[in-house]
Amino acid sequence: MIARMVKIEIVGPSELLLEVLSLLRDLELFQIEQDITGFVAAEDRDKVRPLLLDEKTMAERIYCEDLRARIDELFACLPREEMRQSYLDPGDVLESVNETLQRHSALCREWCRKREELRTELAELSGYSVFLGALEPHVTTIAPDSGLDFIGVTIREPAAVAELMRTLARLTGGRFQLLTVKAEDGTLIGLITLEKDLAAKVRGILGEQHVPEMTFPPELARMPFPEKIRHLRTRTAEVIAGIAAIDEELARFARRWGAIYARVRSWLDERLALLGNTAHLHRTGMCFFIHGWTPAADVPRLTGEIRTKFGGAVLVEEKQILEQDLDLVPVTLRNPPLFRPFELFARLLPLPRYASFDPTPFIAVCFPLFFGMILGDAGYGLVLLILALILGRVFRQRETARDAARILLFSSCYTILFGILYGEFFGEVGAGLLGMKEGFIVERRQAIVPMLCFALSVGLAHILLGLLLGFITALRRKTGREAMFKLVNILAILCLVVLVLSRMEIVPRLLTRPLALILIFLIPFLFFSGGVLAPLELLKSIGNIVSYARIMAIGLASLLLARVANRFAGMTGNVVTGVLLAVIFHAVNIVLGVFSPTIHALRLHYVEFYSKFMVPGGRKFEPLRKG
Repeated sequence: MIARMVKIEIVGPSELLLEVLSLLRDLELFQIEQDITGFVAAEDRDKVRPLLLDEKTMAERIYCEDLRARIDELFACLPREEMRQSYLDPGDVLESVNETLQRHSALCREWCRKREELRTELAELSGYSVFLGALEPHVTTIAPDSGLDFIGVTIREPAAVAELMRTLARLTGGRFQLLTVKAEDGTLIGLITLEKDLAAKVRGILGEQHVPEMTFPPELARMPFPEKIRHLRTRTAEVIAGIAAIDEELARFARRWGAIYARVRSWLDERLALLGNTAHLHRTGMCFFIHGWTPAADVPRLTGEIRTKFGGAVLVEEKQILEQDLDLVPVTLRNPPLFRPFELFARLLPLPRYASFDPTPFIAVCFPLFFGMILGDAGYGLVLLILALILGRVFRQRETARDAARILLFSSCYTILFGILYGEFFGEVGAGLLGMKEGFIVERRQAIVPMLCFALSVGLAHILLGLLLGFITALRRKTGREAMFKLVNILAILCLVVLVLSRMEIVPRLLTRPLALILIFLIPFLFFSGGVLAPLELLKSIGNIVSYARIMAIGLASLLLARVANRFAGMTGNVVTGVLLAVIFHAVNIVLGVFSPTIHALRLHYVEFYSKFMVPGGRKFEPLRKG
């Protein structure tokens, strides 16, 4: 249900402002209201003005923001390490932390700079290694004093190899050798072996034809190929070791100092949040004013804590909630533990407004009921009960999954109950074995019309409840015509239902004429309260009631699927095959039996029921809190 809220004004001397804000933040039960329209009388608004930070507080804010930015810069250099809990009080040692931070930031930046240089060098070495590694098996057999030179090239397309061969043959008179190899990264590279006196001429022509030659850093340029490869491998290992050493230094630093700086950053966040909230406050010449909202149940705690800490220096006053405040009052839902899991469904829609109703208690009562009425098989309910218990245990630390498991638990209990009433346990076969084949109340397959009447009766009660809630909501919001429209709809629907029953002689026929007269009497009120479209709204409500026939239809479909599963299993003539088929069919039916009742039961709530009273657009209650 929606918690009752109280409008609060807190007044105190300016020098206690930050201490009061700090206490409100620690209590986490007060939401500051920026708009003071409903808090301060119109004739007094000129005496109250927004609170501006003084020079000292402004300097503190700039100092905290700068320090926090530099801590963020430090953390950007550090790896993510599991940190211990720090119990340091930053307020007492902030200057020391500031000085230490400067040295640590410079040290970590230098480590990061060196690591970046090594990573760049490693990327370059990797490129050379790919090239030389591909050619290594082919050049190590050539003697260093062979008088030959080598030119490494990168060939963009395999089709260019033939053109390159013709060019080399023309330049060298056929005295060359071209070796092509596909490197690890898929690049096609070539090694041209030729006499040294021809190398300069060939390099020049290849350059003119834009055939890229692999160039090496100066320290490798004069080395023979085998030595280049050995040098690259040695240097690559040194660079990798250097990067690992820097990473280890940063990780060691993070484990030693990270917790302290994280604690300081958290403290700065809280301090900046306090300073930032002062922008929403107001003051006179000597006092500050904090306006806002708190749940009525928390008012004694709020006033008690302020009185204990500040004595009579800070006053808390409850203000009257005016009619124009209703749409501004923040909303927080507080339901009993049994209903709380069903807030999962309520959270799928916008929050209701303060003067409206929280739909959670109604869906907590009706959703499992509808689910059980639709599925209605004790065997299926037993399977879902076991599944809900397992899910609840596995996901007990995850709130959403845990709530879903509890909803399934309630729904499975109703499924077992209605399964017993319908006489269904994995269809008719299981029910027959347990002696409950005929059902304790009704056998759904043989009683379609009674089940339809039952479903429509449930829909009638549900829709009338929604209209009644809408009537009360309209009275709370002081919208008289809307309240009258809801009431006229309720009376008209009741008259129509009794009129139909009297025509069917379920109730005395003598009621027909009085009911018709009452309906005629209600027509002017219907148009006056709902306008020219009022009859359409009434027809829509009747259509909503008819929509509950799906409870019967979906349930009957589930029953027939269960019977089909049993029939197929019996047709096999083999026990093992029959049991296997039955398990598969019933498993599929259980999956459908979970999704279909869930979707249709939610639809009956969201579309048919909520539209009668729900007023969305509520403000979420967001109290001042840490973090």
